[in-house]
Amino acid sequence: MWGSLFQRQAEKTATSTIKATRRLQQRFVSRLTYTNGTMRDPNTLSNYDAWRTRHTTTNLKVDFISKSLRGKVILELESQTEKSSKEIILDSSYLDVSAVKLSGGSTKWEIKDRQGANGSPVHIAIPDGAPKGQVVKVEIDVATTDKCTALQWLTPAQTSNKKAPFMFSQCQAIHTRSLFPCQDTPDVKSTYTFNITSPHVVVASGVPVKGGETEGEGVEKVFQFEQKVPIPSYLYALASGDIESAPIGRISSVATGPNELKASQWELEGDMDKFLDAAEKIVFPYKWGEYNVLVLPPSFPYGGMENPIFTFATPTIISGDKQNIDVIAHELAHSWSGNLVTSCSWEHFWLNEGWTIYLERRIQASIHGSEAHIDFSAIRGWKALEESIEEFGKDHEFTKLCISHKGIDPDDAFSTVPYEKGFHFIYYLDKLVGRENFDKFIPYYFGKWANKSLDSFEFKDTFLGFFSAPEYASLKDKIAEIDWEGRFYNTGLPPKPEFDTSLVDECYKLAEKWKQKDFQPRPSDIKGWTGNQILVLLNEVQDFEKPLSIEQSQSLSRTYGLTDSKNAELKSAYYHIAMKAKDTSSYQGVADLLGEVGRMKFVRPLYRSLNKVARGLALETFEKYKDFYHPICRQLVEKDLGVAGKNA
Repeated sequence: MWGSLFQRQAEKTATSTIKATRRLQQRFVSRLTYTNGTMRDPNTLSNYDAWRTRHTTTNLKVDFISKSLRGKVILELESQTEKSSKEIILDSSYLDVSAVKLSGGSTKWEIKDRQGANGSPVHIAIPDGAPKGQVVKVEIDVATTDKCTALQWLTPAQTSNKKAPFMFSQCQAIHTRSLFPCQDTPDVKSTYTFNITSPHVVVASGVPVKGGETEGEGVEKVFQFEQKVPIPSYLYALASGDIESAPIGRISSVATGPNELKASQWELEGDMDKFLDAAEKIVFPYKWGEYNVLVLPPSFPYGGMENPIFTFATPTIISGDKQNIDVIAHELAHSWSGNLVTSCSWEHFWLNEGWTIYLERRIQASIHGSEAHIDFSAIRGWKALEESIEEFGKDHEFTKLCISHKGIDPDDAFSTVPYEKGFHFIYYLDKLVGRENFDKFIPYYFGKWANKSLDSFEFKDTFLGFFSAPEYASLKDKIAEIDWEGRFYNTGLPPKPEFDTSLVDECYKLAEKWKQKDFQPRPSDIKGWTGNQILVLLNEVQDFEKPLSIEQSQSLSRTYGLTDSKNAELKSAYYHIAMKAKDTSSYQGVADLLGEVGRMKFVRPLYRSLNKVARGLALETFEKYKDFYHPICRQLVEKDLGVAGKNA
């Protein structure tokens, strides 16, 4: 869409800067472990330099009795060599593979020893190789096991209406390999066909096929979906259970349990189209056909997961006050950054999340009609970034934008760093070249890399290439000052910008009053405030060098109705204040909240804080609720509590 004439001119004049970028890449290539040929993802064992998945068909049955997915998966892989590769290597993790066929015929295959978090590679013989460009079909009979890290199974008793079991997947970062053998890397994109058999409603990360719901055996039905836009494996998603849906926008619906449907529809329907309109104006028209939201049971470990067609969302966004639906703006923004344009590995994850935070905040500013809303959200994000870096340590590898993932599980590196530090780099570039110019770069970037994956160096190439055009000559000196090396590899906090504090100043003023022991709070102190403004207040109080007294902490909750709130953000923030105050009467409330929400944003910090003041209660609470949490959350909390591999 962005004129080939302009693109050729820009890229022609950018030759010298691109060569300089490649020198930077070569200098730091060892830091990012590009050690396996042309493959640049250290978290896959597949040989995707020799074969690339072009289409994936999953014919799977949801078996609630055995708590497994089982069936046949067909991978269509294109040869990248001239018959030189004699085997296809796929990722797998704790799978039961019973048969493998090659283009309908038999072939030799072997699952080799497990290599840590990267799993167990499946080697499939291709005795004669294949000419470059030829597509071969690999058919795999497979079933998941009880060690599957991508799925959570809920009994009817664990759902709100107690009528049916529920299953959902969470495949990011490298958990699709525990569903079926695949090239489990964001550097490979495939189209998908879903044929899913279940006794209950199924949703998936594809567009439902009209008339595609057919009768199966007994009470079972076959649900069909197509994903015609190529996606990386981590965006493969399924859920099945007692699910109903209702419209929330012109191309959108919300799906959830029957008991939650009305509240979920009310929470989202007034804003969905506003979010979509704002996003399309910033980038370009939405490419995926439908945008829907599945509100999951409370054990879902994230705020949202940007699965195409169906964002999977935490029920904590349904708070009855529309204060937490910015999660939907974030996941919608992923339709461009992350889903359409994807980081090539988890080492460059900031390209997904930094851009998405930036777009989310631009969407919010557009809806509210004020740029101050970008900085209001960024101030809250800066607080979260400070906390993450303090938790890791300011010199820790995981506080870099570009993180070496050699020998590590990507889940261990997950934090707010790629989100907020990534945002601040994009926001810095925006301010450096000016909003009018940056707004021209945005659709150019997403158009150039649509349906592809890239690394940080290619992002740099693209930025420098675009702004090397003659019309941007006045920016040459400014652009030359960008410290790309420092931005990619420096640990700790990035340079702190001058924030517009106009929307938080009154929050800061009220926080200062809480430093006075004789302060008499009133409910009117926060009259007319948004939930996010109250959150800023609580974050400020939490950071006091001298914690509140027990009496002050209890007064804070009582006056502003915090422990009675349905807003998990506010409740969680308050409990951190109460624990710092050593208010033992609050500890059981913390434990109760940990049995109600499974979102890691709340669960992990609450466990860490509770562990400091009441380790026995923390361990008891985890033992009580560990089966409520998603496997990803459960494993990380075990590490937080120091009980990984032990009985809590």
